Amino acid sequence: MFDNQYEQLRIEKSKNLASIGKSPYPHNITRGIPTTEFIKKYDYIQTQENKRDESKSEKVIGRIKFLRLMGKAAFLKIEDSHGLLQCYVSQNALGDWFVDVKKLIEVGDIVAVEGFPFVTKTGELSLNAKSLELVTKSIVPLPEKFHGLKDIELRYRRRYLDMIMNQEVKSNFIIRSKMIKEIRNFFDDKNFMEVETPMMHEIAGGANARPFVTHHNSLGVDRFLRIAPELHLKRLVVGGMESVYEINKNFRNEGMDHTHNPEFTSIEFYQAYSNYKDLMRLTEELFDHLRKKLEIEEIIEYNGKKVNLSTPFKEISFKNALIEIGEIDANILKDTKSIEEFLKSKKIDFKPGLSRAKLYEELFDNFVEKKLINPTYITEYPIEISPLSRRDDEDSSIAQRFELFVAGSELANGFNELNDPLDQYDRFLDQINIKNSGDDEAHAMDEDFVRALGYGMPPTAGEGIGIDRLVMLLTNSTSIRDVILFPAMKPVANEDTIEVE
Repeated sequence: MFDNQYEQLRIEKSKNLASIGKSPYPHNITRGIPTTEFIKKYDYIQTQENKRDESKSEKVIGRIKFLRLMGKAAFLKIEDSHGLLQCYVSQNALGDWFVDVKKLIEVGDIVAVEGFPFVTKTGELSLNAKSLELVTKSIVPLPEKFHGLKDIELRYRRRYLDMIMNQEVKSNFIIRSKMIKEIRNFFDDKNFMEVETPMMHEIAGGANARPFVTHHNSLGVDRFLRIAPELHLKRLVVGGMESVYEINKNFRNEGMDHTHNPEFTSIEFYQAYSNYKDLMRLTEELFDHLRKKLEIEEIIEYNGKKVNLSTPFKEISFKNALIEIGEIDANILKDTKSIEEFLKSKKIDFKPGLSRAKLYEELFDNFVEKKLINPTYITEYPIEISPLSRRDDEDSSIAQRFELFVAGSELANGFNELNDPLDQYDRFLDQINIKNSGDDEAHAMDEDFVRALGYGMPPTAGEGIGIDRLVMLLTNSTSIRDVILFPAMKPVANEDTIEVE
C-alpha cells in the first residue's frame, strides 16, 4: 500500500518533517475562524484606502487546494468546510521555516495559517501569514486540478475524495442534513413522537420486498434486516401512541438503479383518528415547510424538466391515470387477456399468470409513472396490491390509499390502515398463496401483528416518504447514489489499483 512513486515521495517528505522536529500529524491544534466568516468580517478592508489591517490577527485552518511558489513568497488557497481563502506566505515572515515549507508542504496538506487580513493587487481579500503550521500531511496526491475527479465509480467508492474535489457534492449532503432536521422539526411541532423500532425482524413485513437474511448467534435463529418499520409502528398505535414517526434505514435485497439502493432512508408516520386525505394535506404542508426553510423556489428544475411544487397537488385515481395519462383504452382494462395482449404488442416482458391487479401495475409502471412530473397523488389502488390498507367502504375492490409521484418517481405511499384483525389475517393468507405461486416479494404471515390488531387499533392513517428520493428532487441529483454518502458498490479485485485522473 502507498507504493507508487508519488506516494513514496510524500512519505519521504513526511519523514523529513519529523527529522526537523515538525510532526506530520500534530494533535494539539485549536480551531480557527471559518473562511466564510473571515471574508465577511474583513470585507470592509476592500473599501479602505489602506488595504491591510495589521492590528488584526486571525487563524484559518484548511486543506491546500492551490499552491504557487514565487521565489521568497508563495500564494496558497486553503479550503475548509465553509469555503476557500487565499493566503500569502513569505520568507520575510516565516524565516528559515519558509525554505522547508517550499520543499515539504504541498497541495492536499492541511495547514493552519495565522496572520492579518489584506487585499492583494488583484483585489482579492486574503490572509497575510505571520506563521504557518502543518496540521496533517497528505501522502496520497489529489487528482490534478484541471481534470478533477470525473470517474463516476471512483467518486462513489471514494466519497471522501469526491468531497475534497467537488464542493457541490459536500453542499448536497449539507442540504440533506438540514432537510432531515427540518422534517423532524415539522413532525415534532405537530406533536408526533419520534421512536426507534428494531432493525432485525423475526418476520420480513411491512412491504412487498425481498429481505436480507442474517443470523442471531445468541438466539440461534435467522433474522431479517427490516424492509419497513410499518408493523412495529402500528403496534405502538395499538399501545396508545397515537401519533408516531421514525426516520431510519430500511434494507431490500433487490436490484439497483438510479432510484433504488438496497440500503435507504425513509420516514414513516402514523396518526390515529386521521384518514389518508388528512395525510395528503399534511404532506403538502411538509413540502411547503421544507421549501421555506431550505429556501427552495416553487418551480424547480429536475433532470432537465420544470417541476412545480406549488400546493395543493394534483389528484387522480389509479384507473383514470391508466386511461387519461397512460392513454390506454378502457376496454383493454376489463380482462387479463386483453391486458396481456396489449403488453405483448408493446414488447413489454411480464411474468405469466399475473392477476389483473398485477397487470395493472405493469401498465402503470410502463405507461404512467414517468409522465408524472408535477407532484401527483394516485388514489384508489386495487386492494390486491395493498395488503395492509383498509378497503374502500363503497367499493371493496379498491383501497383507501394514495401514492405521491414527483418527477416520474414514487416519493410517498400512504393509506388508511387496516384495523380489522380478521380481514388482515385473510389478506396475509392470500399473500402466502401468492408467495407459494412464485412471488418471493409477497408479504409473510405475522400472527403477532394480527393479535395486536385483535386488542383494537383506533382508526389510523399512515405514510412513508423516501428521504433519499426527496433529497434527489431538491438537489437536482439524477442518481440516488449522489445523495447517499456511501452507496452500495460491487467490490473490485484490488481497489488500490484504481487510478485517479
